[in-house]
Amino acid sequence: MSEPLRIVVITSDLVVEDPEDTHALDQAERSRSLRIGLLESGFNLIASLPADVFLTERLAQLQPDMIIVDAESDARDALEHVVMATRDERRPIVMFTNDHDTRTAREAVAAGVSAYIVAGLQAERIRPILDVAMARFEQDQALRRELADTRNELNELSTALKDRKVIDRAKTLLMQRQQLSEEAAYAKLRKTAMDKNLKIVEVAQRMLDVADLLG
Repeated sequence: MSEPLRIVVITSDLVVEDPEDTHALDQAERSRSLRIGLLESGFNLIASLPADVFLTERLAQLQPDMIIVDAESDARDALEHVVMATRDERRPIVMFTNDHDTRTAREAVAAGVSAYIVAGLQAERIRPILDVAMARFEQDQALRRELADTRNELNELSTALKDRKVIDRAKTLLMQRQQLSEEAAYAKLRKTAMDKNLKIVEVAQRMLDVADLLG
């Protein structure tokens, strides 16, 4: 049986100082409902943290599997802190909010949020939402790895082509100046590289540099 997801919730200070502040009371109740829903759904809620300058260090210590941002009017600020805190070690991010601003939603998705949920705190919705968010994150990570591998392959191919051109120029130089065949010129480059414990392309480049210097 797999271990339950270890979740950190990012939220603002939920201490309601004014009992007449209905907005603050509603926000506190939303956050409480979210936590209850997570626990009832079998998730491991390991911490509730503010979105502050210490967030990166705290997440590094806790190593959660997923981050949930519970934000409303301060959604953009909270999201900015979370994105910066997970820049070097990406994790799935789910955002629960009452902010209906479509621009905020677009910014969240562009920043890497796996799921942006408006007014979706019903307990029965939490598990499928987080399951989909995790699947989307894993797919995104797989695509990123594939893209990185493709870039590496292209870089290696580009480097190999450049090296080939340098070696070919050095061979041509030897063939012209020492009246060697192509095979003999390459053999000479290879032997020099072995004797000096260098790569053939390094020997070829040094030879071309000297030739350019002497004219």
